[in-house]
Amino acid sequence: DGIVAWVKKKTGPAISVVKSSADAEELLKEETPLAVAFLDDFEVDGFLCSIKHITCCFQFFFVVENYIFLHVNIIMLFFPFHLDDGIVAWVKKKTGPAISVVKSSADAEELLKEETTLAVAFLDDFEGKDAKELTAVARQEDGILFYMTVDVDIAKVFGLNKKAPALVLLKKQNEKLSTFDGAFERKEISGFLSANKLPLVVTFSHETASAIFEDEVSRQLLLFALPEEFEKIRDNFEEAAKSFKRKIIFVLVDLANKQLATPVLDFFALTTDETKMIGFSVDENGRKFMYSGDFSLDSIKVFGEKFLTGDLPRYLKSEPIPHKNDGDVKIVVSNSFDDIVLDETKDVLLEVYAPWCGHCKKLEPEYNRLGEVLRNIPSIVIAKMDGTKNEHALVQVKGFPTILFFPAGNKSKEPPLSVDTDRTVEAFVEYIKKNAAIPFTVPEIPEAKQDVSVDLGMEVEADQNFKDEL
Repeated sequence: DGIVAWVKKKTGPAISVVKSSADAEELLKEETPLAVAFLDDFEVDGFLCSIKHITCCFQFFFVVENYIFLHVNIIMLFFPFHLDDGIVAWVKKKTGPAISVVKSSADAEELLKEETTLAVAFLDDFEGKDAKELTAVARQEDGILFYMTVDVDIAKVFGLNKKAPALVLLKKQNEKLSTFDGAFERKEISGFLSANKLPLVVTFSHETASAIFEDEVSRQLLLFALPEEFEKIRDNFEEAAKSFKRKIIFVLVDLANKQLATPVLDFFALTTDETKMIGFSVDENGRKFMYSGDFSLDSIKVFGEKFLTGDLPRYLKSEPIPHKNDGDVKIVVSNSFDDIVLDETKDVLLEVYAPWCGHCKKLEPEYNRLGEVLRNIPSIVIAKMDGTKNEHALVQVKGFPTILFFPAGNKSKEPPLSVDTDRTVEAFVEYIKKNAAIPFTVPEIPEAKQDVSVDLGMEVEADQNFKDEL
C-alpha cells in the first residue's frame, strides 16, 4: 500500500478532493494514514507547497462541504498553521518519531541557528524510562521541536552541563535558555515547557494568535504601541512580565503592522495610534480593563496584581455618540446607553446586532417599520446597538440578533426581558403592549410593502422562521 500511495502521489495530484459523504465513508476503510483538510478554497498556495515537500507515504484530501467534514472520522486533527514550515514540521512529527537524535556537534551547531523553539535532552540512553517520559510529552506538544543526545560533548553545545537526565528549552527571544530542574516525569516536563515556551512578551501575529488565546493562561495584557514607542518601555514591560509567568501573558500589538493591528483595534474599539494597554480575560465573558497610568515598572506590576484579584473597573468599548439621532429607530452606543435605554420614563425595545449577521439584515426592514409604526408614542423607544463595537453590563450577548425589553420604572434593579416572539411588526407590538409599564393605544399597522428584499448572499424562504445566529 505504501508503494502504491507513493507512486500515485508522484504521478498524480498531490491532494485529492472528497466530493461526497459516501466517498468519505469509503476513505475511512483505507489502511493508509489520511490527512484531511477543510479549507475555504482549493488555491491555498502555502498548503500546496508544503504537501510537495512531504515525501512520506501519506494521502492528502480536501473536504469540499461541511457536512462531509462532519462525517469524516479524522485520524489526526490538522492545526491551522500559517507557515509552510509549520505544516511540514507538524506532519513529520505526527507520522515519524516525536524526538530526533542529534548525531554530531556540527548538527548541534546548525540546530542553534533554527528560529523554532527547541527542547533538547541529554539522556543515558534512547530506550529507557526517561526517553519514554519525554516522548510522551513530545507527542502532545506542538510548537516545539524535540531533540535528544547521549553524547556529553554534543550536550555541552546546547548548554547541558548537568548529568543525565537533563533538559533545556532554547528560544530566540529573551530568556534564550531555560533549564529544567524538576523530576524527569511527563507531568513535570510538560509544566516546565508550558511555563517557559512563550517569550516574556509575545508579539501578536497569525502564528502566535493561538498560543496567546488558546493557552491555559486565560488573562492577557495587551500593549498597543508603535515600534519606537515600545522601545522606550520595553525594559519595564519585559521585567514586569517575569513577575506574572503562567498568570498573565504579556502581548505586544505592533501598531505599525496595520494588517494585523486593525482587527485587534476594532475588537477593542480603539482607533488611535496612541500607546495603550488593556487587560483581557478570556474566561470572564471577555472582560476588558483599560490601563491609564504611566509605564513605569511599579505601575505595570500594580495593574497586573489588581487584574489578577479583580480590583479593576471594567472597560466597556463604545463607538462615539452620533451627532444626529432623530430617526424612528434610535442609535445606541455604550456611552449613550444609560441616557437612552435606562431612561426610567420610557419603555425601550433594544436590538443588539452585528453588521455581518444575515439574520440581523433580514430583520432590519421589519424593525425599521416597527419604529415607524410606534414613532408617535412618546413613552416607547425602539433602539438598536452594534454589539461588535459596544458593550454594557446589563447586556449579555450569546447570539445575534439579541433583542431585549427594558420596561419603564425600575431598570436599575430589574434585569431586561429577553424578547422571545416572532420577528414581525405585529408580534413586536403585541409583546410591547403586554409588557410595557406605561399603557398606550396601539396605532393602526399599515400593510407591509410587498417588495422588501435584503441581499444576504443566500436564498431564504419568505415565511421561514429564522433562528438567532450564533
